[in-house]
Amino acid sequence: MFLFKKKFLIVVGLVFAVVFVSGLFVSFYVKFAGSDCIVKDIGDLPFKADAVLILGAKVYPETGKMSDVLKDRVDTGFDVYSAGKVEKIIVSGDNGQEEYDEVNVMKNYLLEKGISSEDLFMDHAGFDTYDSVYRTKNIFGVDSLVIVTQEFHLPRALYISDALEIKSCGVIADRRKYRSAVRNDFREFLARYKAFFDVNLGTKSKYLGDKIDIGGNGRVTWD
Repeated sequence: MFLFKKKFLIVVGLVFAVVFVSGLFVSFYVKFAGSDCIVKDIGDLPFKADAVLILGAKVYPETGKMSDVLKDRVDTGFDVYSAGKVEKIIVSGDNGQEEYDEVNVMKNYLLEKGISSEDLFMDHAGFDTYDSVYRTKNIFGVDSLVIVTQEFHLPRALYISDALEIKSCGVIADRRKYRSAVRNDFREFLARYKAFFDVNLGTKSKYLGDKIDIGGNGRVTWD
């Protein structure tokens, strides 16, 4: 019995070691593959894109306010648009429950900052980064894209975008230190693993729908 337990523990240990090492490899690969076009200065963007994609993050339903992470993304997206680097804005996030709505919070904030309503598109089904980027291509028909999010997140988003054949660059949205930095880094390690398999298995977004012309009026996407 002792020998059996010892062999079992060795096998379990080897399995965990293989999973951990493969996870490190995948995480490094996704980070490396998605780091070709990341800029901090908006002026360094090498091309004008169809749209800027602002990826959702936590909002506080009780107050209707954005988390620091999300506010920095939205402010950065606004600056990209204001600099004339894109034609349109897509805010993409989680609106899967009536009481939780990232996209309308982003939309209302941008409207207060003076964004033209015609240029502001909403994606209510951006439940994760893969869904958000997949839908920009397959719902909005975007061929070129600027993605704004924090530096730790950008390589994964750009890796997905490149795999879906969207010409894209990322702008770093870090404007402060975040209390959730350690948690974000751990979650990103796992998320890169998922992105790798989504890309290589050709996963489709869970929710699709009718095509939307990114060259048209963004108000058609409002609820």
